Amino acid sequence: MKRTPLSPGTNATDRGAVSVYGLNAAAVLALGTFVVGTDAFIVAAFLPSMAQELGVTQAMAGQSVTLFALAYAVLAPVIAVLSATVKRRRLLVLALILLGLANLGSAMANSFGLLIASRVAAAAAAAAYTPNAGAAAAAMVRPDSRARALAIVIGGLTAATAFGIPLGHWVSTALSWRATFLLITALCAAAALCIGMAMPEMPGGARVTLRQRLAVLQHRQVRRILPLTVLGMAACYAPYAFTLPILDGLLGHSESVTAMLLCYGLGAVAGNYLSGWATDRLGPVTVLIGAYALMFCALSAMALAWRHPPVAPVWAAMLMIGWGASSWAQTPAQQHRLIASAPQETAFVVALNSSAIYLGISMGTAIGSQSMQTDANLTLWYGGMLSAAALCYLLMTATRPARP
Repeated sequence: MKRTPLSPGTNATDRGAVSVYGLNAAAVLALGTFVVGTDAFIVAAFLPSMAQELGVTQAMAGQSVTLFALAYAVLAPVIAVLSATVKRRRLLVLALILLGLANLGSAMANSFGLLIASRVAAAAAAAAYTPNAGAAAAAMVRPDSRARALAIVIGGLTAATAFGIPLGHWVSTALSWRATFLLITALCAAAALCIGMAMPEMPGGARVTLRQRLAVLQHRQVRRILPLTVLGMAACYAPYAFTLPILDGLLGHSESVTAMLLCYGLGAVAGNYLSGWATDRLGPVTVLIGAYALMFCALSAMALAWRHPPVAPVWAAMLMIGWGASSWAQTPAQQHRLIASAPQETAFVVALNSSAIYLGISMGTAIGSQSMQTDANLTLWYGGMLSAAALCYLLMTATRPARP
C-alpha cells in the first residue's frame, strides 16, 4: 500500500483515512512504546542480581530507575524543542535506534557509574519517542476516538509490563541481566524497521523555543491537572522497582514470581484499555476516581498481607492484577483531560504529561529506595498513602470551576 504524506495542518480524518492512518497507525506506534516501556521498567525484573554483580545495595540499584525517570522528565521538553521541525517518522525511528545503542551500553557496563550513564542516554531516547508517538496518534483520529488511540499507544507500555517484564525476568534468570538489555537492543531494531516501513509521513512542526513550549502552563486547567499525574505515578511506582523482594516476602518463595509479574501486566493491559473505553463514555474524572480507589485498596491489602506470609498465590495474583490495572488506568484519562483543556496545543500538553509521568516515577522510586533501607513492606504503605492523596487531590480540584 502506498503511503500518502500528511500535509501540515491536515488531519488524516479529513481525507477519510481513519482506517489507514488512525487507530491502525496507532497500533504500529505501540510497537515502539512496547520497547520503550520494556526498557524503562525492566530493572524491576532483575534488580537483586544486578545489584549483587555491580557491588551495590538493592536500594542503590533502585536509583537507576529514579535517575532514568528524572532524566526523562527533565530532558523531554528540551528534546521536544530541539526536534520540533524534524519529520515525525524520521524522529521516531532515530529515537529507537539511539535507544538500542544505549541498551547495548547498559549490557556492557562493568560499573554502576557506567550503567547510570547508559540509562540516562536511554531516557533521552525514550523522551524523544513516547510524547511524539502519542501526539501523532491523537492527530490521526476523530476527537471521539482520541482516548482509544491514546490507549492503543500507551498500550505498548502496558504490554511491556504484561509480557516484556516477565520475559526479561525469565531471560535474566536463564542467562543473565545483561542478556536482557541485549534483547531490548534487538527489539529496538525490529520496532524501528516496522515503523519506518508502515507509518505515514508526517511533517515536523514549527520551530519553537522552550519558553514558548512551556507557555501551555499558563492554562489554569493544565496547571491544575498536571500535579495529579505526578502524585498518581509516584503512588504506583513507590513499590514497583522492588517488586521482586516484595513478592518474596508475600509468597515465601520465588517459584511464582514470573507468574505474578504476568498478572500485574495483564491487569495493566486491562486497566489501560478499559480506561480508554470508559473515558470516552463516562468521562475521565469517573475513571480516575475508580483507579485511585482500587490502587489504595490493592496496595494496602498487600501491605497488610505482608505481615502474615505466605499469601495464597490466588490472592496474591488478584492483588497484583488490581495494582496493575489501577496504575495504568490513569494515563488515558489524564491525557484526555489535558488535551480537552488545551485542544490547540495537543503536542505540548502530551509532552508535559509525559514529563509529569516520569517525574512521578522518579519521586516514587526515590521514596521506595529510601524505605527499602528499613523494610520492603514500607514501600507498599507509602504507595497506599500516595494513592489516597491523589484521590483527595482529584476530588478537590476536578469540580472546581475554571476562571475565565
